[in-house]
Amino acid sequence: MTKRVHLFVSGKVQGVYFRQSMKETADKNNVVGWVRNLPDQRVEAVLEGEESCVDAVVDWSHFGPGGAVVQDLEITDESYKGEFSKFEILY
Repeated sequence: MTKRVHLFVSGKVQGVYFRQSMKETADKNNVVGWVRNLPDQRVEAVLEGEESCVDAVVDWSHFGPGGAVVQDLEITDESYKGEFSKFEILY
């Protein structure tokens, strides 16, 4: 079963390799989509893939890489669109 989620991650999540680490985690789990920094210091991401694989990346997002301090994680389920072929870091 496929799944799509839209995430907003708050806390100390910029300048700690959050985006690169999320890409590595997504790639390992065969999850596609994108991640980007927002001007308000949050990180935004859209993830698509098999439900268990997307869930693994969402679970990772609660903590992030070693230097991150995740204070809040907003998760919105969306309709799967199958619009991505890889996981990208947007700038």
